[in-house]
Amino acid sequence: MLPEHTSKQIIGTKSQILKGKKIALCITGSVAAVECPIIARELMRHGAEVYAVMSPAATKLISPALMEWATGNPVITELTGMVEHISLAGEHPNAVSIVLVAPATANTISKIAYGIDDTPVTTVVTTAIGARIPVVVVPAMHESMYHHPIIIENLKRLEAYGIEIIGPRFEEGKAKIAHINTIVARVIEILSKKKDMKGLKVLITGGPTREYIDAVRYISNPSSGKMGVALAEDASLRGAEVTLVYGPGTAEPPFNVKVIKVETTKEMLDAALFEVGEKCYDIIICAAAVADYAPENKVNEKIPSGKENLQISLKPLPKVINAIRAAAPKAFLVGFKAEYGVSKEELISRAITKLKNANLDMIVANDVSKPNSGFSAEANEVYVINKRGEIHHIPLSNKKVVASKILDLILEELWEGKEKVLPEEELESQHEILQK
Repeated sequence: MLPEHTSKQIIGTKSQILKGKKIALCITGSVAAVECPIIARELMRHGAEVYAVMSPAATKLISPALMEWATGNPVITELTGMVEHISLAGEHPNAVSIVLVAPATANTISKIAYGIDDTPVTTVVTTAIGARIPVVVVPAMHESMYHHPIIIENLKRLEAYGIEIIGPRFEEGKAKIAHINTIVARVIEILSKKKDMKGLKVLITGGPTREYIDAVRYISNPSSGKMGVALAEDASLRGAEVTLVYGPGTAEPPFNVKVIKVETTKEMLDAALFEVGEKCYDIIICAAAVADYAPENKVNEKIPSGKENLQISLKPLPKVINAIRAAAPKAFLVGFKAEYGVSKEELISRAITKLKNANLDMIVANDVSKPNSGFSAEANEVYVINKRGEIHHIPLSNKKVVASKILDLILEELWEGKEKVLPEEELESQHEILQK
């Protein structure tokens, strides 16, 4: 017996959010099929097991051998005595968790709409619908085809059957397949068990800020924005309506949240205060690494190089978190406290001081001098402290894991002393309850 396929080694390397989930990736005859190996492997990196199903037209565009390499599993290109459609999408415990048709041609969309099963893809989809397995369709075709009245009608027909449609990008006269990150995020959202933040409005600041010395040079820090992005992504997947005010970090912000890009501390403050004024946020998390000082006098041109000495006078900047607290006194406000090379006791002491001075509900403290954690690292080790002085230690973990645990702790505090309405009994949104 051969050892496990080497492609399986990437499973769960980004997160475990899809751990235990099986996904049937159904590929049809669109040139967008070239994206399918990337889609498959991105789903795998979040923990999923992926099985490719290909129509005859799809096999003319990309090789089944490529999809077998990408997924590490045999590819279904025809239905045999093994009744592959039932094995994948029948009514039994080992069936897939979701069927993803990406890309979906106009032809396949119309066949699915009318129950025509003449390819492995359409038969797997029909079986999944009958077994009440979630089906997601991602159209890709020329724009004129997408706007054909019958295609529009058939897409509505699919939605009426409970099939999710992830709309295309309209570029160069084509209805191109949605961004890969959009597809993956939606699949995760559908399969994510926890919807414990549904109805909540969340504002997050993330990334660094820059304070310019002259037209090209600035003062900043090495923050990548990964922590803020992880918090925004997880909150969104758990059902929250999320806005991310994002400085110039290197981490890619999620596609499924509102992103406001800023650069300076003033821009971040102005954007956050505008959001707070426009919307009543339940939770505000200030995870950005905001500059504390700025040059007193910015030079509006490039300072010539070659000077032996250059003195820069710095001035303190307003505390963003204090201004947010003043503008949003009812919000559950979470701050971050980064220190360098201090003892655990000193780290916690300084964090508690900030928590009290800024009237925070919770603070997250970390020592950025520790190996493999802090700025730009994939992982972090933090201490989460609430108003009662209770300390929760989150050991060194991937920042996505840390973000999820921080949100768990926030929700515990948020519902402290409040009667939570269960979704099936819900008469008001969580947001309305928390504003009382």
